[in-house]
Amino acid sequence: MPREFSGVIPLTVQAIRKLGHRYQEGGLERALYEKQRPGAAEVLDDNQKQRLIAMVCSSPPEGRARWTVRLVAEEAAKRKMVPRVGRETIRILLLTHGLKPWRKKNVGRGRPR
Repeated sequence: MPREFSGVIPLTVQAIRKLGHRYQEGGLERALYEKQRPGAAEVLDDNQKQRLIAMVCSSPPEGRARWTVRLVAEEAAKRKMVPRVGRETIRILLLTHGLKPWRKKNVGRGRPR
């Protein structure tokens, strides 16, 4: 047997006030559904992304065995590819391109027999 809807939705006074304002601005559709938000602006442009990917595909700096996300961010700022970039931005860029430069390639890591 289906449940009955009592018609009571727990809302704060502020939420009800916002609903009323949105209804006055644009009717029922505007009151019930928010507009799509633009989201944050991209930190890197296409040229910067390409340069960072090329840097990661090259050999790491002298004294380093491989690239790390932190090292990529530091080197990008040092080489003036970008004014400032965070590790998370670098991590997502590498992830979208399927790059994992911090891993050793072609190495089996099984248990010794």
